[in-house]
Amino acid sequence: MLRRFSLYGFLKNQQYYEPFLILAFREKGLSFFMIGILIAFREIAVNVFEVPSGAVADVWGRRRSMILSFAAYIVSFLVFGLASNMPLLFVAMLFFAVGEAFRTGTHKAMIFTWLRMHGREKERTRVYGYTRSWSKIGSALSVVLAAVFVFVSRDYVSIFYFSVIPYLLGIINFLGYPAALDGERHAGTSFACVAAHLRESLSVSFRKPSLRRLIFESMGFEGVFKAAKDYLQPILKSAALPLTAALLLTEGLQDQQKTALLVGPVYCVLYILSAVASRNAHRLVDRHGHEDRTARFLWAVNLLVFAGLLPAMWFRVYPLMIAGFLCLFVLQNLWRPVLISRFDAHSNEAQGATILSIESQAKSVSTMLCAPLLGYAVDFFSTRQAVAYWPVAVIGVVMALAFLVTSRVGVQPRTQSPDAA
Repeated sequence: MLRRFSLYGFLKNQQYYEPFLILAFREKGLSFFMIGILIAFREIAVNVFEVPSGAVADVWGRRRSMILSFAAYIVSFLVFGLASNMPLLFVAMLFFAVGEAFRTGTHKAMIFTWLRMHGREKERTRVYGYTRSWSKIGSALSVVLAAVFVFVSRDYVSIFYFSVIPYLLGIINFLGYPAALDGERHAGTSFACVAAHLRESLSVSFRKPSLRRLIFESMGFEGVFKAAKDYLQPILKSAALPLTAALLLTEGLQDQQKTALLVGPVYCVLYILSAVASRNAHRLVDRHGHEDRTARFLWAVNLLVFAGLLPAMWFRVYPLMIAGFLCLFVLQNLWRPVLISRFDAHSNEAQGATILSIESQAKSVSTMLCAPLLGYAVDFFSTRQAVAYWPVAVIGVVMALAFLVTSRVGVQPRTQSPDAA
C-alpha cells in the first residue's frame, strides 16, 4: 500500500499549471487584488464543502470521496482551459474547491488507518513524510514538463488540459485500495448521521485545548504560506527577463518562454528540496525529542526567514528573494508531516478525516483573509516601475512572532485522560 499511497501523491501533484497560475491570471489582465479575490473565493468554497466532506468520508467511505475529488479536479482543469472571463474562472475555482474539500484530510486518514491496522502508529511522521516526499518528486517532474509545455506552446492554456491525464490515472489507482481503509464507518448513511458525526467532531476540535491550539497554528503557518507562496512566480518573471538578456537568450523568445527558462529549474530544485525535507521530517522530531518542540523550532526558523526576506524585498534583491522562498517551501514541508502527526496524536480514529478536514478548513479561512489583503497591499505600494513585494514579508514576520511567543510544549496526546488534556 505504501506504493499506492506514494503513487497517489505523485499523480495528484501533476498540476502543470501551478508554477504559472498567477502569471496566467496576470496575462488575462487581473490585478493582484483581483487574483486575491479569486483565491479567497476558492478558499470560501473549500470552507463550505470542507467539514461536510470529511464527515461524508468517515460515514460513507473514504475511497468514494477520493474518486469524487479527482473527478471535480478534472472538471476544473477543463473549465480553466476554456475560461475567457471572470465568471468562468469562478466556476473553475468552484470545482477546484470541491476537489480540494473531498481530498484534504481523507487520504491522510486512510494512511493512518493502514498504520493502525499493522501496528505501526509510531511511524506516523516517517511514513507520512515518505509518501509526501513522492508528492514533491511528482511536483519536480511536473514543473519540468510544464516548462516544456509553455516553451513549446507559448501559452498557458494547454497545461490545464495536460493535467487531466494524471488525474484519470489517479482514479484508477483508487480502485485498487482495499475496503478496510474506509475506516470505522457508521452503520447509518443518512444525512442526519453525517450531521451528528460533524457536530461531535466540531465539538471535540474546539473543546479540547490541544486540538484548538493545533488548529490556530495551522492557520498561522499554513494559511500565510499558502497566500504568500505564489508571489514567487512574478518574482521569477522579473528576474528572468534581465537574466536571459545577460545570457544572450532573448533573441526570438517571447516573455512566456523567457520565464519558463527560469521557472522550470527553480521550481524543480524547490520540489526536490521539499521532497528531501518531507522525507526527513521525522529526523528533526527525533533530534528534538517531541513533535511540539520541533514545531516551536520551525516557528523560530520561519520568523528568521521572513525577517531576512523583508530587506531583500524592500531593495528588490531578486536572488535573495528567490532563496528566501526556497527556504519557506522547505520549512513548510518539514512542518506539514509534524503538524499532521500532532493532529493524529490528539484525535481518535473514527473522527480522523473530519478533524483533519476541520484543520484544512481553518487553514482556508486564514488564506481567505490573507490573500486579498496581501494583493491589495502589493497593488497599493507598487509603482509603474516595480512591484512592492515587501508586505508579504511583513505579514510573515508578524504571524511567526505571534505564534512563537505564545507557543508551548508538552500537550498531552490522546492516550492521556481527558482531564489531563
